[in-house]
Amino acid sequence: MGGRMAGERQPEFFTGKGIKIGIIGCGYVGLPLALRFADVGQIVTGFDTDQSKVDKLNAGKSYIQHIPAAKIAEHVNGKRFGATADFKRLREMDAVLICVPTPLDERREPDLSYVEDTARSIAPHLQRNQLIVLESTTYPGTTEELVLPILEKNGLKCPVSRDATATSMATDFYLAFSPEREDPGNKQFGLAQIPKVVGGTNPPSGKAAAGLYAQIVSKVVPVSCTQAAEMVKLLENIFRCVNIALVNELKQLCLRMGLDIWEIIDGAATKPFGFMPFYPGPGLGGHCIPVDPYYLSWKAREYDFATRFIELAGEINTAMPYHVVDAVANALNERQKSLKGSKVLLLGVAYKKDVDDLRESPSLKLLELLTGRGALLDYNDPYFAAMHKMRHYDFSNMRSVDLTPTHLAAYDCVIIATDHSSYDYDAIVQNAKLIVDTRNATRRVKEGREKIVNC
Repeated sequence: MGGRMAGERQPEFFTGKGIKIGIIGCGYVGLPLALRFADVGQIVTGFDTDQSKVDKLNAGKSYIQHIPAAKIAEHVNGKRFGATADFKRLREMDAVLICVPTPLDERREPDLSYVEDTARSIAPHLQRNQLIVLESTTYPGTTEELVLPILEKNGLKCPVSRDATATSMATDFYLAFSPEREDPGNKQFGLAQIPKVVGGTNPPSGKAAAGLYAQIVSKVVPVSCTQAAEMVKLLENIFRCVNIALVNELKQLCLRMGLDIWEIIDGAATKPFGFMPFYPGPGLGGHCIPVDPYYLSWKAREYDFATRFIELAGEINTAMPYHVVDAVANALNERQKSLKGSKVLLLGVAYKKDVDDLRESPSLKLLELLTGRGALLDYNDPYFAAMHKMRHYDFSNMRSVDLTPTHLAAYDCVIIATDHSSYDYDAIVQNAKLIVDTRNATRRVKEGREKIVNC
């Protein structure tokens, strides 16, 4: 800090080294961000309400499969990273980044309680010229309509201005939105390689946030305001949601027409321009794609606007697990068996292959629907030895079963829900009586194809 007073934190201050950064929420978004800031020499404190996470981090341990414990331990030992559940320590920070969940409630409406509670926990400790950045995905307007009034309660003000020339306007603290773009398990693009979009409540806020992030990413992309930054994130996710819905719908048509949708997508993907491959599956998973579009359709109602594309894509993707269950019932029926009382093994509960992430996984819906229709269910997932209680599901009594030839042969049906690379698909097909493949994972299997039902 070079003896500078905290009150002297001008926007340029955030381009320097030795900055104290607090990151609230040490999950899939917050933890990689914290370690990346520590990599470039900043002093990072992770804030979390879960004491067990705090204890693990301070002991140099990891609870996220793709984040190595050695990396955490290195920064803990080097005094560049530590964790705490004591939110009073927020007042020591130069910058505070909010990385908390923004799920949907039972009515598919935004649940902003985590963001709101976090803003309330920052407010009493807010310091002059502190930088606060929200990273949690949300509808356009959240930063200024929800977070800003809470932070201003104790007298410090952050005036809203989209006037790009007002670079030296007075502001008591800085507030910005910069959406996370974390893709767990992506080997090609880590945090450092992904450009960061930043929108400030006013020009000094935007400049402060851009200066901070420029230290850890390849490129910072400033936009005119927090609402624009919030909308950028939603557009990215809606783009994926709509395109996945399109191929999910075409998959059902291709099944009726006796065509292979995966072959067709691969064929189309050879076009070097104007096409981008998206792949069908048993439904949508992850913390973004199934959830975020609804944030916009909810907000759009305020403007008497119906987001029909989003709603339709949501309907199609939400229906996919039901189609899988129907396909399983039909395949068993062909073999003179009813779904009720049949022994079914679900392969993969993670929302996508090779990650230990269960959030919004379509496998959870499959477990619920199949159990509801009387199937006797087990699962296997190399990343989940046991299941835990979640917001909407409780399968905490379930344990992953071993994939031995004898085990596989004992089930009436094996469903491939997540196509983990570690699965030996030849062995699975060889030993199972019936396989319902929702991911085209068995495409290279030569023997026993008569047992495979693509769905």
